[in-house]
Amino acid sequence: MITKRIINETKGTVLAGKARVANTTLKRLKGLLGREALKDGEGLIIIPCSSIHTFFMRFSIDVVFLDRSNRVVAMVRSLPPARLFSSMFKGSLVIELPVGTLAKTNTEISDQIVLETAENIE
Repeated sequence: MITKRIINETKGTVLAGKARVANTTLKRLKGLLGREALKDGEGLIIIPCSSIHTFFMRFSIDVVFLDRSNRVVAMVRSLPPARLFSSMFKGSLVIELPVGTLAKTNTEISDQIVLETAENIE
């Protein structure tokens, strides 16, 4: 599985040191279903994606929508289970993170995000 490190270049902070990439239909459908939680430093990158749901999830998440140039165009702090959210077609990909990550990293709309390949992370 592809793993990325997610960096907020604007703020000089790390959103996730170990984020899995869901870039196939099956991986996007599964998302975080079946997980008990996301640990600090973990995340899920969903490509392509402009809307998400948290139906059947067991925990809340922080969510970041990026445009094609990896700028933050929308975000939600602490999105609870059983919800829908859309970036109104501005988003190209979505990053799902543990609750509190956006506040801790001071991530804001228009911040530039960098996705680095993280080799050999298990």
